[in-house]
Parts: sequence; C-alpha cells; structure tokens
Amino acid sequence: MQQDWARLAVIYTRILENPNQQLDRYFGSFKELASNRPLSELRTTEEAAAVADVVPEGAALGVEGEVHPNAAENSPKHVSAGLTEAEELEKYIAIREEMYKKAKEFDSKIIGFETAIRRPYFHVRPLNVGELENWHSYLDFIEREGDLSKIVKLYERCVIACANYPEYWIRYVLCMEASESMDLANNVLARASQVFVKRQPEIHIFCARFKEQAGDIVGARAAYQLVHTEISPGLLEAIIRHANMEHRLGKLEDAFSLYEQAIAIEKGKEHSQTLPMLFAQYSRFVYMASGNAEKAKEILVGGLENASLSKALLEALLHFEAIQPQPKRVDIDFLESLVVKFIMPNPENPGVASATEREELSTIFLEFLNLFGDVQSIKRGEDRHAKLFLPHRSMSELKKRHADDFLASDKTKVSRAYSAQSPAHSVTGAYPNAPNQWTNYGVQPQTWPATTQGQQWPAGYTQPASYGAYTGYGGNYANPQLPAPVPQSTAYGAYPPAYPAQALPQQNYAQPAAPAQQPAAVPQAYYGSYY
Repeated sequence: MQQDWARLAVIYTRILENPNQQLDRYFGSFKELASNRPLSELRTTEEAAAVADVVPEGAALGVEGEVHPNAAENSPKHVSAGLTEAEELEKYIAIREEMYKKAKEFDSKIIGFETAIRRPYFHVRPLNVGELENWHSYLDFIEREGDLSKIVKLYERCVIACANYPEYWIRYVLCMEASESMDLANNVLARASQVFVKRQPEIHIFCARFKEQAGDIVGARAAYQLVHTEISPGLLEAIIRHANMEHRLGKLEDAFSLYEQAIAIEKGKEHSQTLPMLFAQYSRFVYMASGNAEKAKEILVGGLENASLSKALLEALLHFEAIQPQPKRVDIDFLESLVVKFIMPNPENPGVASATEREELSTIFLEFLNLFGDVQSIKRGEDRHAKLFLPHRSMSELKKRHADDFLASDKTKVSRAYSAQSPAHSVTGAYPNAPNQWTNYGVQPQTWPATTQGQQWPAGYTQPASYGAYTGYGGNYANPQLPAPVPQSTAYGAYPPAYPAQALPQQNYAQPAAPAQQPAAVPQAYYGSYY
C-alpha cells in the first residue's frame, strides 16, 4: 500500500498547484492524509532515494524529489539529515501549503472571468457579445501574467468554445509567435485553416501573410489562390493583398495580371458591385507601383465604359486628376458631365446610388472645382448642389424637429405630476420667468403674474430644485435657422478605401454598442476538471 499512498500524495500536490473552487477541501484532505500516514509512505521511491542520498550540486529533483514546476527551488538539501521525522513532515506539509496559498490567491483574481463563461463547450449557436469580450479580457489578463503554460491552457479552452471565430485562432497564433513558440504557432494555424474555420477567408488571408513573413512564398501563394478559387472568389481584400505581395517580391507583371483576371471575371457578372472598385484599385496600384499615369488613366476610363457609375470610381478619377503634376490639363466639362449623370435623380433606375452617396460626391466635386475650376463652373456646381440637396435636408430636419417636439410633448404628459390641491403642468419652456405650476392650466383662462427681479414665491409654495432645467411644452418652437453645412465624411484628396465591405460566405458576428448585463449565476464549480 505504500506506493498507493505515495501516488495519492502526488495527485494532491498537483491539485494544490492549480486554482479551483475546491482547494480548501483538497488541502484539508491532504493534511488529514499526512497526519494519518507516516512520511515514509507518502514519499515515492524517487523522493525517498533523493533524501537518503547526497545530491550533487545542481541536480535538484523537486519537492523532496518530486517533479513539479518549482522543483529547482525545493531541493532535497533543504531537508537534510539532522531533522526529526516530525520536522520533516512539517516541512513536507508547509511546502504544499505554500502552493495552496498561491493557487488560492490566483483563483481570487480569475474567478470573475471564470464565472462569466456561460458556455465552456462548443456549440453551433453564436456566443453573445458579453462572453466574447470576457474571453478577450481573460486572455489579456493571463498574457500579462507571463506564464506560458497557463497561457496555452487558457487558449486551448478558448478555442473550444470559440472554435467558429477566426479572431481567437489568429490571436492564439500571434501570441505563440511572440513567445517564440513557432512549432506551436504553426500547429494552431494548421488546425484553424484546415479544420475549424477553413471556410472563413480571414484565416487564409492571415495564413498567407504569416507564411510570407516566415519565408514560405509558395505556401502564401497557395493560401491566396485558395481564397480566389474556392473560399471567396472575387474578394477584393484578397486580390489587393495578393497583388501587393507580388509587388514586394518584384513580380509587378504578375500583380497586374491578378487585377486583370479579377476584372475579366467580374465583367461576366450582371450588376457587379465589385467591378467599379476593382478598376479604381487597379488604377491606383498602377500609378503608385509603376508611376505610369497614362496607363492609370486608361484603366479609369475603361472602368467608366465597362462598369456602372459609382461614387468610388468617380472619386478615384477626381483624385487622380488632382494629384497630377503641373501644368494640369483638367477637362472640367468631361468630369462635370460624369458627376451630373451620377448625382441627378434617375426615375428609371432610382437605386443606382443613395442620396447620401450623391450628396457626398457633389460636395467632393465642389471642392475640386474650387481648386481647379473657373468662376462659371463653380457657380454651376454650387447652384446644382443647393437645388438638389439643400431643400431635402431642410425638409428632413424640419420633420425631425417636429418628431422631437411630439416626443417631448408625450414625455411631458406622461411625467406630469398631480397634487391633491392643484394639478401641475410645466410651462417653463415658453415662460421661463413664471412659476411652473398652475391650477387647471388649459381649462380656465390664466392671468400671468408680473415678473420682476427678485420675485417672491407664494406662501407655502416651494420652488422645485430642477426649475429652469426642465423644458416643457412649447420650448422647442424656436425661430427657424438655416441648416448647418453638410459635414464632409471624406476629405477631398484622400483616396477611397482600399476595399468596400463585401458579403462573405461567413458567419456574421454583430457587435452591439455595449454588452448586456449578465444575470447573477448560481454558485457552481466553474472548472471542468483542472485549470
């Protein structure tokens, strides 16, 4: 039975090293075991031999020969000959008690994260925002602790519950890369890209970048090609990143061919939303990578002929004309005809562009005209912009103001306070200097008291603390003002975004503004087995 008691003691030692909610019970059971059995039965054969023999310098085994993470600090020399068995037993228990205290302290730090994990297992249903943010916060905390063993264990738990989320796999790989554990990083990346999130384009784009940095150019090209052909054909982000990689490698013609192949494929699609952005990005790439302005303009003109007019394409053309060196030869009439065709309402096809896009492009063109146009073209542009957009903005603002008045009136009615002696209705918005409570206001004609400086309130009437801060009925009827100028969302001269938001064949993880408060959970064991 000696070997069995020794194994039980080893199990207790390992349990006491890890935080869990049953630490007190396990430590009590261990002390009971140590008090009922002699120390010789609690030690393994290796521990007993280590205590009996003289240990060479630097050959420390562990806690009296036992293997555990703090073995180097607990050499058998600390329990050398000369101690009685009772003293050795006390030392044996004290070392494990120290483990217990450290684990208890660490448990108090992570219990908040652990109790917020509602679903530690995998399920196809998406996790809520609170759980996703809790995993990120938990990982941040563990990474700050700096214990690689604990970091790996927590990441492995995380990618069970969050197996369908590429962001956690990518974070896991980057963490292992930062800790110089490249074998583990490659293993995690292979599991993610080949098994768990293999249909998600993000993981393959990340995989291509990761392999390029590691010098595996063939693997990087294969990852991009997988996205182009199977995962998400026509994905603009993948095309741009692949072309940029070929440019870094000095394969400029290969980069051009990537854009040309993608454009040819998109031309075959009806009403392609990606085609205008492809022309804009291809033109920008040609001009920035090779400096060939003539070819870049030809690409934009070809886009106008082969793709439907879009804000991205016209904005790219205006930007291209603006950045050309002096002397400029800007065809204002040609550009104006394109802009007018885009921003003018088209009853036959009203869904070509939204009102916001048309107004933004008109604003950008006005800035362009102010820089490079003449007085007549500027006047035409300003008159056209005012005619098309300012009346609509004024009407929308008026409707919004009326809606706000209506809501404020309803809130006033709901929050109206009644007293036993005199019903009250706030009129401080319309009459800021008058008392804000009137008997049967609206039923009987009122005689407004004169307002003088230092007005005294009637006897028995107490001025409310919030008087003057509450705006009641009629407070919102101010003199109409001219509408504020349209805020420009995109500064002129800035190139359009590298790629628009595209619908991808992947799970959509909506992120609300703030996580909902989780209900208090019934206390329960929050570790599956060990930490």
